[in-house]
Amino acid sequence: MDVESSVQAKVTALFSKQPPTIHDPLGIVLIKLSPSEVRATMPVDDRTKQPFGLLHGGASVVLAESCASIGAWLNIDDKQYQAVGIEINANHLRAARSGVVTATATPQHLGKRMHVWNIVIRDEKDQDICVARCTLAIIEQST
Repeated sequence: MDVESSVQAKVTALFSKQPPTIHDPLGIVLIKLSPSEVRATMPVDDRTKQPFGLLHGGASVVLAESCASIGAWLNIDDKQYQAVGIEINANHLRAARSGVVTATATPQHLGKRMHVWNIVIRDEKDQDICVARCTLAIIEQST
């Protein structure tokens, strides 16, 4: 995993105590983490396909929101705030039947109380599969 040095300690602390998440059963792997870009891969296989043999749109949305949420987390003081998704939209542009897709999330807006992230999911031929936008609220940590 490519982790920007300025966020290395934060990422190490999170993942050293991380219980299993939705990433595990879907095979999502984080490959780049920085405040300006989060990238992750996900296989197109029986775990992520719909009954007709295509990548499930819901799996794409999980991948997109995961990247946006982690990106927002990398940009906040997580001892005082947390980022929570409040809206996501996705356009599914092309079907994927096999292989691996890669999501790249970049910030559109990093405000004090709201972040907006753009996510592009591409197949192994570098073709756009899905584009998404995720809005996250930045809220006070609950005690």
